[in-house]
Amino acid sequence: MKKLVSLLLALVMVVSVFSIASADEAMDALIAAAKAEGELVVYGSCEEQYLSAACENFEKLYGIKVSYQRLSTGEVQAKIEEENGNPSADVWFGGTTDPYNVCAEKGLLEAYDAMNASHITKENFKHKEGKWHGIYTGILGFMVNQEELDRLGLEAPADFPDLLKPEYKGLIWLSNYQTAGTAKLFINTMIQKYGHDEGIKMMVDLDKNIEVYTKSGSGPSKNVGTGECVIGIGFLHDGIYQIVDNGYDNIKLVVPSSGTTCEIGATAIFTGAKHPSAAKLWIEYALSPDCVNLAKDNGSYQFLVIDNAEQPAVAVEFGLDPNNVIDYDFEDATANIKTYQAEVMEAIAASGSDTSDARFQTK
Repeated sequence: MKKLVSLLLALVMVVSVFSIASADEAMDALIAAAKAEGELVVYGSCEEQYLSAACENFEKLYGIKVSYQRLSTGEVQAKIEEENGNPSADVWFGGTTDPYNVCAEKGLLEAYDAMNASHITKENFKHKEGKWHGIYTGILGFMVNQEELDRLGLEAPADFPDLLKPEYKGLIWLSNYQTAGTAKLFINTMIQKYGHDEGIKMMVDLDKNIEVYTKSGSGPSKNVGTGECVIGIGFLHDGIYQIVDNGYDNIKLVVPSSGTTCEIGATAIFTGAKHPSAAKLWIEYALSPDCVNLAKDNGSYQFLVIDNAEQPAVAVEFGLDPNNVIDYDFEDATANIKTYQAEVMEAIAASGSDTSDARFQTK
């Protein structure tokens, strides 16, 4: 019996060594092919600082020239849909996955069985067909300027329905439903939490209190510390950046009391990418500590979703828990977001609200 156990253990070791060797050989071959292509074009929907650091490090590691542009997820989606299989970039990096899922359904993202996907901690952190892979999660909530609220004699909103209170008129900022993945997640969150009709009604009522809809999801967070925006709706890691990096200790973070959603920030290859090997190498890189550990040193404090990464301790210090979120119906969000988005905008317009570019910003 002992001999049999020893034999089995030896066999397992041989198989493991062989698997490691095979993986190393596959990675070496991918690197060589990517270097032969010589360049990569990245559209990034994370913040510019992290995008820049990630691209510069990739170029340094592999000697491959990287061009990159920061665009909101809605802008990337619109651009890739228009280009329809002849994309002007090779990969997409960062930004919430609702727009990724729409592009995946239309065949605009290429399936790739990434070797480093073995480090992704949960099955729902990647597309079922490998058309995108998750790199981080971020919690949707409110960022408030506590000094301004105290000056106005107001309490901070504790939950989504509180945002409808008339005393918050003109104090709230949200991102544009038409350009920002954050805003699309907000639409799906309202409908999934409160039902279709009630969710849309809540967004129409909320519109009465909103001063500005920014082009990008992080837009509201950038104006809370100054007091121009008193209550910003968005991802709370953007609020942490304003507190920690920009010194706005007047900002308080609020996790909605009845439960909220979290984004899955992703990366993907565009179908028809001009540099396919470099694109695949990017995915491997994006799912490695070489890339994701740069986030916390470059103003991005999302929770990371690979098991060999170093989590940003500051996010935990602020009391954020990526597991304390509602179940999010990705299938419903993917199938219906364009309809929901149109319904929300039509309902807001029908209420007589200002839907001009001055309020719903696109620049």
